[in-house]
Amino acid sequence: MADPTPGAGAPPCAPPDFKPRKPRLALPPLACDTHAHILGPAARYAYSPARVYTPPDCLLPDYRHMLDKLGVARAVLVQPSVYGTDNAVMLEAMKTDRARLRGVAVVANDIPEAELKKLDAAGVRGVRVNIVDVKDRKPGTLPLAALKALARRVQPLGWHMEFLMHADEFPELDRMFADFPVDIVLGHLGYMRTDKGINAPGFQALLRLVKSGRCWVKFTGPYRISTAALPHADVTPYAHALAASNPDRILWGSDWPHVMAKGAMPNDGDLADLLSDWIPDARLREQVLVRNPEQLYGF
Repeated sequence: MADPTPGAGAPPCAPPDFKPRKPRLALPPLACDTHAHILGPAARYAYSPARVYTPPDCLLPDYRHMLDKLGVARAVLVQPSVYGTDNAVMLEAMKTDRARLRGVAVVANDIPEAELKKLDAAGVRGVRVNIVDVKDRKPGTLPLAALKALARRVQPLGWHMEFLMHADEFPELDRMFADFPVDIVLGHLGYMRTDKGINAPGFQALLRLVKSGRCWVKFTGPYRISTAALPHADVTPYAHALAASNPDRILWGSDWPHVMAKGAMPNDGDLADLLSDWIPDARLREQVLVRNPEQLYGF
C-alpha cells in the first residue's frame, strides 16, 4: 500500500500543466524526449520512505498526450528518486511500447547479474545516480570507487551512467571521470545556477569533459538553474557553450512532470520553443533530437 500522506520531510509538489500547447517550433520526425518520469498511481505503487518530495499522480496517458502535442515520437523514462531502486512503474510503462521507449534505472551496487540482463532486455540503457535529491546530502562528494565498480558491471551491456549532480561542486570533473569505465550523462545543462557564471571552474571542467566525448549533457529543466523567468534568457549562453564544445554529445529532454519546480509551472510547449534559441540551426537540432539519442539509447 502506498503512503497516503506526504510524510515527514517529503513535501508535496505541484502537478504539471496537463494542457500542453503545441509549440511554435516544429520538431523533426523521430524526435526524442530523453528525460521524463512516470509517477503513480500512488494507490498502487509505494513511495520510498527516504524520498525528499511527494509527487501527484503523473501517469503514462498524461505523458503521451504531452508528447503528441509537442510532436515527439520517442522517449527515455528515467527512474525518479521517490521509488528508490524499485523500477516497477518505469518498467510497466516501457512495456507498452518497446520500440519507442527506453529507460534509465536506479539499481543497488550488488544487483544480481541476472537482474541487470532482465533490465537490458526490457529496454534499460543506463543507470542513474542521484546525489542531489537525497537526505543528508554532502555537497562536492562522490563515492567514485563504488561508482566505478558498478560502471564496470554495466559496461558489457553498453550502458552509461547518468548523474544528477551540480557541476560547480566538482571543479576537477574532467579529471575525476577521465578513466571512468563508461560514458556519463549529466542533466539540466550541468545543474549549475547561471549566476555562478560561465567561467565557473566546474562548468569549464564540464565543457572539457564533453569535448573529450566521454560525457553527454541533457538540455533539461532550465527553470532549475535560471535566475530569470521564461524564456530563461540567462540559460542560452550555457546551451551555446555546451553545443559548441561537442554537438555529438548534446541531448534534449522535457523534464516532465517538472517535480519540485520552483515558481510558476511551465507549459511544455513553451519549454520546447526554447530550442529555437538554444540550438538555432535546424540541422543541429535534428542531430540533438534524433541522431544523438539514437546512438546513446539504441533506438
